[in-house]
Amino acid sequence: MQSIYAMRQSQSQDLDKELKFLQNSADEMRHLYLLILSLFIELHSLATHQHKVAQKKYLATTEERTVHQKFSENLLLLAIVHNTLLQEAIADARINYWEIHEEYVRTIYKNIVESEFYKKYSKQKSSFEADKSFLMTIFEEIIAPDETIYEYIEDYNLTWVDDYPIVNTYISRLFREVLPTSPDKYFVPSLYKDEEEKDFLTGLLKKVVLNDSKWENEIISRMTGWEKDRVAVIDSILLKMAVCEMLSFPSIPVKVTLNEYLELAKEYSTTKSSAFINGVMKNVHKELEEKQQIKKIGRGLL
Repeated sequence: MQSIYAMRQSQSQDLDKELKFLQNSADEMRHLYLLILSLFIELHSLATHQHKVAQKKYLATTEERTVHQKFSENLLLLAIVHNTLLQEAIADARINYWEIHEEYVRTIYKNIVESEFYKKYSKQKSSFEADKSFLMTIFEEIIAPDETIYEYIEDYNLTWVDDYPIVNTYISRLFREVLPTSPDKYFVPSLYKDEEEKDFLTGLLKKVVLNDSKWENEIISRMTGWEKDRVAVIDSILLKMAVCEMLSFPSIPVKVTLNEYLELAKEYSTTKSSAFINGVMKNVHKELEEKQQIKKIGRGLL
């Protein structure tokens, strides 16, 4: 969507350039993912260091001696820290931001140990499920919403701003579904599930751009009560992408396509866009079905 929008705004016809941008965007999203996971490794390193310092403190209270231990012994956190594949991926990406900007790590860690979540967690009996629940909570309630991290990401790489919520949602799901037996590769996913997924992304961009007038004609005739010039640019792009996906990708169920673009409309367009897109897409889907123009195979029939 961002590639098509950029071409539309710049009136560019350089499809090869946008295909390269699409690949670069995927690489940058993976880099951001590794950056965020590396923060957990740095938090663990800081907690371990603080615990050792507290043990050497002559007049330390019991709380001071134990406050950092619970965090440093979190089972899911340890699984991330000792994940060899993840360490290699972070090293290959040359990620050392948190070492350079240690103040961010210290601030986040301070917010964690002073939180009510941590006080409650400190009193719980250790288990993988309890540790997983805690790590997911501090990520969703403290780390992901943190404004200083967001501002840092925005300053460092502007394209990460759109990727940030997507990556955060993905990490939350990983935490939610991880098991004690999950292999190292669980936290080092491939950019694409398979070659088919990679081909889909590049294929969708090509088909939407090269057949722009075709998709526009499919849409305009179903926009009852709307004029072409009144449709927001993002809405127009989303509708074209949805129609293209519906007609050109037989293995993708229609329901998946409809839900996907409604969610994109909620995320990127105006408040009324999802209702508008839903109405147009229902009309498009109904007429295409009646004309038997939608051909689905395999899982696309679901």
